[in-house]
Amino acid sequence: MIKNYFKIAWRNIWKRKGFSAINIGGLAVGMASALLVLLWVQNEISYDRFHENGDSIYRMYNRDNFNGEPWAWGTTPKILGKTLNQDYPEVENVARISSEEFWLGVGNKKFKAEGYITDTGFLKMFSFPLLKGNISTVLNEPSGIVITENLALKLFGAEEAIGKNITVDQSDVFKVTGVLTDLPNNTQFDFDYLLPWSYMKTRGWDDSYWGNNSVETYVQLNNVASQASFDKRVQNINIDHTKDSGNPSSTEVFSWPLYKLHLYSKSENGQLVDGRIVTVRLFTVVGILILLIACINFMNLSTAQSEKRAREVGIRKVAGAPKRNLIFQFLGESTMIAFVAGVLGLILVQLSLHPFNTLVNKELYIDYSSIQFWLTFLGFMLFTGILAGSYPAFFLSSFKPIKVLKGTMNSSTSILTPRKVLVVLQFSFAIILIICTIIINRQINYAQQRDMGYNKNNLIYTFLEGDIRENYELIKQELLSSGAATAVTKTLSPVTQRYSDSWGFTWKGSTEEDKMLDFIIMSADADFANVMGVELVEGRDINIHDFPSDSTAVLLNETAVDRMRLEDPIGTVITQGDQNKTVVGVIKDFIIESPYDPIEPMMINGPSSWFGVLHIKLNPGNTIAEDLALAKGIFKKYNPEFPFEYHFVDEAYAKKFESVQQTASLAALFAALTVFISCLGLFGLATYIARNRIKEIGIRKVMGAGTLGIVTLLSRNFLKLVLVAFCIASPIAWYAMEKWLQSYSYSIGVEWWVFLAVGFLVILIAMLTVSFQAIKAAIANPVKSLRTE
Repeated sequence: MIKNYFKIAWRNIWKRKGFSAINIGGLAVGMASALLVLLWVQNEISYDRFHENGDSIYRMYNRDNFNGEPWAWGTTPKILGKTLNQDYPEVENVARISSEEFWLGVGNKKFKAEGYITDTGFLKMFSFPLLKGNISTVLNEPSGIVITENLALKLFGAEEAIGKNITVDQSDVFKVTGVLTDLPNNTQFDFDYLLPWSYMKTRGWDDSYWGNNSVETYVQLNNVASQASFDKRVQNINIDHTKDSGNPSSTEVFSWPLYKLHLYSKSENGQLVDGRIVTVRLFTVVGILILLIACINFMNLSTAQSEKRAREVGIRKVAGAPKRNLIFQFLGESTMIAFVAGVLGLILVQLSLHPFNTLVNKELYIDYSSIQFWLTFLGFMLFTGILAGSYPAFFLSSFKPIKVLKGTMNSSTSILTPRKVLVVLQFSFAIILIICTIIINRQINYAQQRDMGYNKNNLIYTFLEGDIRENYELIKQELLSSGAATAVTKTLSPVTQRYSDSWGFTWKGSTEEDKMLDFIIMSADADFANVMGVELVEGRDINIHDFPSDSTAVLLNETAVDRMRLEDPIGTVITQGDQNKTVVGVIKDFIIESPYDPIEPMMINGPSSWFGVLHIKLNPGNTIAEDLALAKGIFKKYNPEFPFEYHFVDEAYAKKFESVQQTASLAALFAALTVFISCLGLFGLATYIARNRIKEIGIRKVMGAGTLGIVTLLSRNFLKLVLVAFCIASPIAWYAMEKWLQSYSYSIGVEWWVFLAVGFLVILIAMLTVSFQAIKAAIANPVKSLRTE
């Protein structure tokens, strides 16, 4: 019987080639889209799920009130990990991570690579397999280094890496004690090498101070301990260890599961909520909707052909076929179509995987050797076939045999039919996605056009490596005298990044609560305002050459002056501990972090501070290539051991939009696919209706009806359905975008013209799709359609 069902199904598919092609094409695109989304979502939710001890690993977080709001952050004091390991028996392993970027050298080869200074517990906690070396001992040696397979290949080629020496940061020699497999792409960790924690002391970095939050701390709890009981015990660890110091802390400590770090990273009211999970949920829904739209196409086209299948159903029922068998037959047809569409969809996925990976900046792939994949894929095709065929199967099997055999079965004239509902649903989804895509892109453009507060054009930065620090003044003078630059300064961090923040400041008129006012900390040499193109609102720039006392001078931004309630800020003395700083200038607010967030108070310290970055304002009178060539020669002269590596500030600033732009690009892609699939179904439906009404059209033409009248006759019902879809979709899209935009401090409004524009666009696309068939039917020779009458 089953074999017979498949034979009949194949004959029906082959008999109606046009509609079958539309059904298979629509389902294939829908299934391919859903598969791509599924691959992306699976990658996102699998982050760091591969660690054997993952369920018992937690990252330590701090929580405190800053600028009047509870805040949680994931950097902790270096001493926290040591204290947890020594004083808390439920802690099985501890790993502190200090992320560093060093030059690594082997002979004449030299590479800059990112790595971690970490504890011996790192490889015991996390499942990063060693190709060579012993997990228990590789990080025990003070002069040992563990490298990844890829870094080993760069440094040593095909030679054995174990036991070889690597020079770190020009002078420190380490011996390779282990080689790791390259990291998978579904981990938040990103390193090329691991150095032992003892290297901290070698570099003179203090790890005994509770007030310096500069490392990530991970703990692995034993099988007996629970996260709740552990958090209760460690909550006040920071407070207890600083209460007798001159600067007591009010910061609480809590843990956060490893598997939640990637998806839940946004701090809100001192809790970690949302984050990446919002985007994952959004595109999960989008993938499901696209698949549903493709299935709706199938339902509509299948039920539209009901009159052609009615006699077949009637004969089978008279012959004794139960309704159950007819349902199985129609489900068999839909499943067969779904399997064909699934294979085509898989081919489409494979063809589009490379550009999709480029779009989402990932390395997604399908493991065709996995039995689990094939079982999942077969289940996916079966589910799609049943979903797409369920309504047509029950609809077609419900025909009364007497009516259909007498030819008295009439099409429904109801205002609300399932077919109309399905078309409305299709276009509602499409309109929602298009509106959301436009608003997301407008929000990105709004942030990109927001006044940055500084001039990023012709501005580059390089790090103070090798001999640059000691030769800074000579390099600066030659850059200016050669015409390569118009201004040069050194700073703590790039102007696009926040390296440090601090609190606990007092000033005349400050309150106890003001000590919790958090400042972004920057340090700068002379000419900061000139190099950055920052506007001085009051006072002057820091200039130790003309004002020797400027070693303790500071600049404040406008927000800092406002939050400190300073009416006359110039000359104000700001105290932190035993240090006094004097305000010499106020600069206009500029964006150093997210362009979507409000500006925070900023303090720019004078030359007594540490500097790590050199900013160069290139000469606009030359080409950029000419300026860079001159600069390269100067750096080669004074820093011969290191290549001249530079970064454009405008490119660094543009990276702040990458994540949101990925979301916008994905939304645009899936909105376009939704419209394509919907119009494909509409085209098929219009074709079928035009064929069914071909004799009516012939009579109307004979009676004098014009082409425009006939086109209007065939199109107006579709227009009504699209208008209904627009009325349903608009408030839903409005609500969704209002909620989304509320997450940004600086955002556009949801404007009415976007909805009208999208409504017009969708109506135009739908009408063009339908009109093609309508015009074709309207200009046909009526003699051909009426020759049998």
